[in-house]
Amino acid sequence: MSSHNQRRAERKRTSVTAIVTDVISGLPMGHLGNISSSGMLLIGVQEPRSEALYQVSLNLPGSDRMPMQSQPIEAGIQEQWHESAASSGQIWAGYRIVAITDADAARLDSWLAQA
Repeated sequence: MSSHNQRRAERKRTSVTAIVTDVISGLPMGHLGNISSSGMLLIGVQEPRSEALYQVSLNLPGSDRMPMQSQPIEAGIQEQWHESAASSGQIWAGYRIVAITDADAARLDSWLAQA
């Protein structure tokens, strides 16, 4: 079984583009492909460093039942894998959430429950 299939938490796809920003550089890392309480898939144009740690910020998209999140969620993430996507010039990268505040984790869990 590949590591891609060893997820512990169900991932939710986003219906609109949610940009994930590197807090340190201020530059976008890519857009959210899917997210769970323990990790996320980013689709970007720049290959991440293997096992690198990043501090990121993202606004989760709203739904009919829940308006757009007004305050971004911040988390520390670690690269787990990356590969070239089918679309030329795109990189898919899987990250594990390694640090998140209790408040941001609660907001993420609430979003996941309603998404």
